Amino acid sequence: MSVETEKQLVAHAGAQLVENGMRVGLGTGSTVSYLLGELARRDLDCVFVATSARTERDARALGLNVQTFDTLDQLDVAIDGADQVSADGWLNKGGGGAHTREKLVASAATSFIVIVDSSKLVDALHGPVPLELMAFGLANTLRRLSPVEVRDVPASPDGGVIADYLGVFDDPAALAPWLSSTPGVVEHGLFAPALVHQILVGVDSTVRTITSGGS
Repeated sequence: MSVETEKQLVAHAGAQLVENGMRVGLGTGSTVSYLLGELARRDLDCVFVATSARTERDARALGLNVQTFDTLDQLDVAIDGADQVSADGWLNKGGGGAHTREKLVASAATSFIVIVDSSKLVDALHGPVPLELMAFGLANTLRRLSPVEVRDVPASPDGGVIADYLGVFDDPAALAPWLSSTPGVVEHGLFAPALVHQILVGVDSTVRTITSGGS
């Protein structure tokens, strides 16, 4: 099976977990693009929150009821993709630069579901790790984080600078709090297993389910 077929399979499986009346967080990326179509076909009476302008535009075009996150204090479920999923359940996300909003939405959901194709499975996470940084004091922040590289992309929707941490790491549980505690770092792309309820993985013609923590 092709990667695109696996993405379609997990998008379909993810959409089946959404029920009428739910408040649903929508992630960003190619697999989520398939999810939007699956949700539109189900024609559910739900409220959706988008983590990026692209997702919001595409969801509205399909007729989904997208509202601003400011109007909701909690979500029932959030569904998103990932760039890497490690054997112990850690995620590396943010290839599209939307990781800050993605983490906010995931944290607000009772259930955070990750949908990926089999190419995203890794034995252990590796760099780069996406970052969103404050523009104020950027040179100093970059010095503290070195090695790091600023992406040649527009600022985030919230005005943050998108960059990548390029250092070698072997323990995301140690790197994540260090990144979070570094002044000037708005958010990083490491998602802990405790944040994730379920990971759906497309493997050939089937969907494999991994529960929280990679078990």
